[in-house]
Amino acid sequence: MKISRIARISAIGAIAALALAGCAANEAPAGGDGGSTTAPSDGASALTGNLVGSGASSQQVAIQSWTAEFQKTNADATVEYDPAGSGAGRESFQQGAVNFAGSDRAFKVDEISAGGFEACAADSEIVEIPAYISPIAIVFSLDGIDSLNMDPQTIAGIFAGKITKWNDPAIAATNEGVTLPDETISPVHRSDKSGTTGNFTDYLSQTAGDVWTAGSVEEWPAELGGEAAEKTSGVANAVKGGQGLIGYIDSSQAEGFSSVKVKVGDEFVEHSAAGAAATLDASKIEEGRSEGDLAFEIDRTTTAKGAYPVLLVSYLIGCTQYEDENIAALTKAFFSTAISAEGQDAAAANAGSAPISDDLRSQSQAAIDLIK
Repeated sequence: MKISRIARISAIGAIAALALAGCAANEAPAGGDGGSTTAPSDGASALTGNLVGSGASSQQVAIQSWTAEFQKTNADATVEYDPAGSGAGRESFQQGAVNFAGSDRAFKVDEISAGGFEACAADSEIVEIPAYISPIAIVFSLDGIDSLNMDPQTIAGIFAGKITKWNDPAIAATNEGVTLPDETISPVHRSDKSGTTGNFTDYLSQTAGDVWTAGSVEEWPAELGGEAAEKTSGVANAVKGGQGLIGYIDSSQAEGFSSVKVKVGDEFVEHSAAGAAATLDASKIEEGRSEGDLAFEIDRTTTAKGAYPVLLVSYLIGCTQYEDENIAALTKAFFSTAISAEGQDAAAANAGSAPISDDLRSQSQAAIDLIK
């Protein structure tokens, strides 16, 4: 059922208020009604108004970087983003409470078929743009140990609760010469519905499905236990705050952590933007998607040299048609900024993400051009 226009604006305003502190926005009113297109004295077209989004906490630093780039040419426009998590962002977008979503997974085909995208005009399709490509770092806290080698079966065994000691033979076998303590392993997972969890468990499912039997899921299976923490920052703080903990976080927040090198083929590969990009190069866009829906099917089993398969491809999600023409213009311009060379370079510098390729930029811009 469609929510009323007044209720929709109120919901947008509530989310915007949460985002002001961290998302490079100002005090302009929130929602889908404010703003217009203006013409500065130099003849260039600039946008005004407020664009509101919600979603993946992994994208937060990138969103801030793209906002700064966007406001260089649209100084009177604001972008507010609530990093509430991928699941919450998609739900807010479907309910019409925000203008766009950030998500560490694309909508599934059956979710799109079910419809109910209240942010969009009637009969609109959605656009899904892979704007943020980042490795997921597997980080841990063990005094005196900066790095450990692990194969997929060992990683899966730890997070499935089947490997419970740091000196387990499975860990020792790939870390010759490292003195491993006889301490309990405490895995930390996301408590919220998370695209990072979805991507991490997708890696476990594809590479060690005989050990990790829970499949690719965004909500951590309660029966597997472990310590729960909210958002990327929560997992990072939990691992940082103790001894013997291990968790998975977006690499933009992994500086200063000890981390796992993952076995790919015959090599152990450290998390890196270049490794994430190499994995995406070995992957393809899913079949059965609409023209503007660039959802990737990530090949986690690739043995391409240098590939790091524990990655997320995070999407900017919008509508091909909006009821408000100015919101359409703001969304189109902001998404274009995000995938531009300047936008991607800014995100790489500030968040450690992997810039998209020129070919993917061309595909993405064609999808963005459908917005009206």
